[in-house]
Amino acid sequence: MVQSLHAVSHHVLFFGLSSPEQILALFPESFHSSLKNLITKILLENSPTWRTEAAADQISLPQMKELDWRVDLVTGSDSVSRMSVPTCLVQLKMEDAAAGSESVSSVTVELSRESLDTILDGLGRIRDQLSVVAGN
Repeated sequence: MVQSLHAVSHHVLFFGLSSPEQILALFPESFHSSLKNLITKILLENSPTWRTEAAADQISLPQMKELDWRVDLVTGSDSVSRMSVPTCLVQLKMEDAAAGSESVSSVTVELSRESLDTILDGLGRIRDQLSVVAGN
């Protein structure tokens, strides 16, 4: 019985059922009508709270809070191939809101021109795909 109640409540939350008719349609015709109505009432009263709590417990990816970049030109090196080769240094500040505590971490990446071109090309494709999905 507990597993069935869990399955019904999960279904109601997952599919966002918000009317009594939607929830009542989940029960078989032979189900006791008073019990069906009571369970429906409980689900309707508690589902907003359960949905909020479930969303708060989800794992989320870190969010970028700050981006800084600069171009460096190596003027001295033990390798001639690295002399006068521009590189891009990108520093990302990421905020990770895991388990209620927010922490900011910093990541610095050194990119060659080829790597930067590849990343920019990939970001352009992502932008284009998001524009298509958003209908812009």
